[in-house]
Amino acid sequence: MINEQIRDREVRLIGENGEQLGIMSSRDAYKRAQEAGLDLVKIAPTAKPPVCKIIDYGKYRYEMARKEKEAKKKQRTIDVKEVRLSPNIDTNDLNTKVGAARKFISKGDKVKVTLRFRGREMAHMHNSKYILDDFAEKLADIAVVEKAPKVEGRSMTMFLTEKR
Repeated sequence: MINEQIRDREVRLIGENGEQLGIMSSRDAYKRAQEAGLDLVKIAPTAKPPVCKIIDYGKYRYEMARKEKEAKKKQRTIDVKEVRLSPNIDTNDLNTKVGAARKFISKGDKVKVTLRFRGREMAHMHNSKYILDDFAEKLADIAVVEKAPKVEGRSMTMFLTEKR
C-alpha cells in the first residue's frame, strides 16, 4: 500500500534516511512524505502499529525486482535422469550405465534406475533385485539410495541422490 491507500489510524514512521520518526496518524505521515517529495509506503502491515517508510516507490519496486531476480538466478532445479537396465545385462554394460549415472549425480541430478522385465523375465523378478543392489553399491561413494527398489508393473525402480 502506498500514499492515500494507507487508512490506518496510527503508523510507525521511518524517514528517508532510516531514522525513526515515531508513531503518528497516517495523514500526518503522508504530509511528511509529500513535503519530502517522496512516497509513503507500508512495509510491515502486520506490525502493531503498521510500519511505514518515506521512500521513492519507483526505486523501491525496482530494487525489489532486482533482488527477486538475483534470488531466482541462485536457484537450481533438480532433474530426474533415468537409467534403464534389463535383467540379463552384462557386467561391462552395467559399468557403462554406472558411469552415466555417476555423471548425472555429480551434476546434482537425481537418478531413477529402472530394471525392465519382458516376457518370461516376469516369472523371475525377485531373482533380479541384486542387479539394482550392485548398481547402488558401485555408486555408494557419491550417491545414496533415496527410494529402495520397488516393483511397479513390468519394472523395478530405485532412486539415487547425491550424498550430502
